[in-house]
Amino acid sequence: MFIAWEKFHSATVALARSGPIKQRLFNAYVNHLATLDAEQMPRELREDFGGLTRAMHAVRPLPGEDAVRATIRKMSDGDANRHAVQIVNMFCTVARSQSGPRAVPSAVVQLYAAEG
Repeated sequence: MFIAWEKFHSATVALARSGPIKQRLFNAYVNHLATLDAEQMPRELREDFGGLTRAMHAVRPLPGEDAVRATIRKMSDGDANRHAVQIVNMFCTVARSQSGPRAVPSAVVQLYAAEG
């Protein structure tokens, strides 16, 4: 599950960067979550993640574009924001389920430190 934590953490950081929400969502999903296998995450997230994956591939692409780009291009900013929030919420679930030396508070401290 550490792989899921790393990927969701990176996706959340990508969503927190500046830029248009659709661009941030595309980068978060394609660069960090698209290759994540459901077996690498907590069971309680697998259905939600499957729904996100289906939502990111909902639109038939134009020639020269992939399904994720086409889908996000067709989304409203509100829909893109809703999917971004869903990713952050999934990261929270993964972080809560994580045990061992990699504690959640240190990750939160790192995010705040990056803002300063």
